[in-house]
Amino acid sequence: MTPGGPVRRTSHFADLTPLRESPAFARLWAGQAISGIGSQMTIVAVGLDIYRLTSSTLAVSGVALFALLPMIVAGLYGGMLADAFDRRKVALIAAILAWASTATLAALAWFGADSVLALYALATVNAVAATVIQTTRSAIYPRILPRELLPAAAALNGITVGVMVTAGPALAGVLVATVGFGWTYSIDVVLFVSAFVGIVSLPKILPEGEIHRPGLESLREGFAFLKRAPNIRASFLVDIAAMTFGQPRVLFPALGVLILGGGPITVGILTAATAVGSTLASVFSGRLGHVRMQGKAIARAVQLYGLFVAAFGAVILVAALSGTPVTQELVDANWPAIVLASLALVGSGAADEVSAIFRSTMLQTAVPDNMRGRLQGVFTVVVTGGPRVGDLYVGALSVVAALWFPPLLGGIVIVVVVGLILRLVHSFRAYDAADPKP
Repeated sequence: MTPGGPVRRTSHFADLTPLRESPAFARLWAGQAISGIGSQMTIVAVGLDIYRLTSSTLAVSGVALFALLPMIVAGLYGGMLADAFDRRKVALIAAILAWASTATLAALAWFGADSVLALYALATVNAVAATVIQTTRSAIYPRILPRELLPAAAALNGITVGVMVTAGPALAGVLVATVGFGWTYSIDVVLFVSAFVGIVSLPKILPEGEIHRPGLESLREGFAFLKRAPNIRASFLVDIAAMTFGQPRVLFPALGVLILGGGPITVGILTAATAVGSTLASVFSGRLGHVRMQGKAIARAVQLYGLFVAAFGAVILVAALSGTPVTQELVDANWPAIVLASLALVGSGAADEVSAIFRSTMLQTAVPDNMRGRLQGVFTVVVTGGPRVGDLYVGALSVVAALWFPPLLGGIVIVVVVGLILRLVHSFRAYDAADPKP
């Protein structure tokens, strides 16, 4: 193995070495996994709570809209904080804020004092705190793990996210239906204690190198560095292309009614398929540590993602042309098309996770320590805003064209755009994990 380069393994299963080599990472990872399930429970419970109060899906969607701008600001400012102060302390303060917002949700539910405005405000505080935690945590990993183990750590985090987004919402639905909102929020309050254990046990982690106090000058320095970092910039552009043109999720409700049938059950299956693909890619990520040409790997994984998105569009096109009558009843659903569409989404989720592992590794290894927080903050803005732009693209195009057209066209656009980036940015194409350069 080249010093600092990829790890040579024979197993296809996820590499657990980071958990063995770094007790600090193991505690942080376990805390994230446990508390993350509770956080996903609360996200779903808030939506159900708002719907209970308003009977309006528009009001439910307002949670994301209400929190979007604060989350973007939190990503940028949280990155500056992580580059200026003890990262352990920044993460701990943000965790206390997140825990307090959830505890307040529980108290309001128990006393029957919840309101739509209060739910919006507390969900926003929770989302802002979670954004700062995530930004800071990503800047912490390279300080508690050897460089060659960062891809394996990213894969382990992918498994955590997969478990969170599948188990959390399912538990929320069961708990709200059986014991109510008060208990659901309260369980999250208890589960969140595990996050404190992971953060409190960290050593003091001060940024290395020149430190800039949070403010406009610090933000300008971060963007100036990004301007001088073609490989990081290319990884962002590749991800923006994928999120803008490859997010068919807003089509799912219409597909469940008009083309595939099955109604809400179909929507649930299609939604879960992407998460299943991401989790499978993380579980079988053991040999990704062999890959040195990570820039090229990111591009090829995203192009494969585009092909799977286009395949999803093609399945919908064939289903639409078949003229098979469908209803929201399961017995009348077009199950062959649902299965094929789900497999395409599983593939897209797996390809996206492979790309995410390498993008995360590149960001953590090629960026200097005193810039990691700010660059991670910019990345947070990309991953927060990108899917919303993607939803707008799909929604607008589906109005003027058929439902199958946005994913079919978008998948092709992704393949072409990423191919152009790979061709034009030579350093990204030649990026070597053994000699990381931004």
